[in-house]
Amino acid sequence: MAEIIQTYHGKVRDVYTISGGKIALVASDRLSAFDVVLPKTIPGKGQVLNQIAAYFLKATADLVPNWLEDVIHPQISVGLHAPPFKVEMVVRGCLTGHAWRTYNAGKRTLCGVTLPEGMKQNQPFASPIITPTTKADQGDHDEDISRKDIINRGIVSEEDYRVLERYSLTLFKRGQEMAAERGLILVDTKYEFGKTSDGRIILIDEIHTPDSSRYVMAENFESQWQNELPVRQLSKEFVREWLSSNGFTGKEGQEIPDMTPEVVKSIQKRYFELYEKIVGTSFAFVDAETIPSVTGTLSVYLQKLDAEG
Repeated sequence: MAEIIQTYHGKVRDVYTISGGKIALVASDRLSAFDVVLPKTIPGKGQVLNQIAAYFLKATADLVPNWLEDVIHPQISVGLHAPPFKVEMVVRGCLTGHAWRTYNAGKRTLCGVTLPEGMKQNQPFASPIITPTTKADQGDHDEDISRKDIINRGIVSEEDYRVLERYSLTLFKRGQEMAAERGLILVDTKYEFGKTSDGRIILIDEIHTPDSSRYVMAENFESQWQNELPVRQLSKEFVREWLSSNGFTGKEGQEIPDMTPEVVKSIQKRYFELYEKIVGTSFAFVDAETIPSVTGTLSVYLQKLDAEG
């Protein structure tokens, strides 16, 4: 009998491990930034993330094997269970976000990667770099880590890590190509991988969504970074920037600024905009009251697994 044997509630996703080597991933409407879950949800955000992730998982399956088997609800995808490696593979094409903040603070090494002198914010690297982080347990923070430390500490074997590097750069290249077709630049992203019971390394979790990636508009991008002007982002970075400008960067004692209905609406609009820009079709938001509940949908899925034997 198929049953849920483990439940994990992450910052923005809920994961249900199912007997028989299956897993269900629920993309919630929760929003996090600076490793903090914000007090207001963004209606439709989970649908955007789930559908964009499925779009890219299907579009990259010819390059890298992944976990996805089916989308059973606007916010739920199901597929193979593969225990994750305890690292996230962050691929960066430009000096943006955390990398820029580190660089701007005077540091020239990030996760063991030496950064050139004289770079500007948002400037593209000569070639994409990988700056991994540890994969945090619930309630903990991800931490930067170098390739050398990952291997020396036995977090990932050198043989497996080479596969993770190759897969990550291959996926990033495809993501950049698909973004370019839509007038976007995939600036950076993160990938998570797991190993199945038969020893296969597969891509897990979401891919190329606004929660895991940064996109910018390609038009005028080069002149903008060269002249140190703001770039038009289609990612969650604008949320971090809004929080920072209102005195919150996730540090102890700081208060999260008021998320007014107008702020929530503007964030929702950005998520919908990214979906439409990257996928190329209008986003069909489905009101939560008109679709089955997560619990009900999972129950039906378990019954289907039983029927299939």
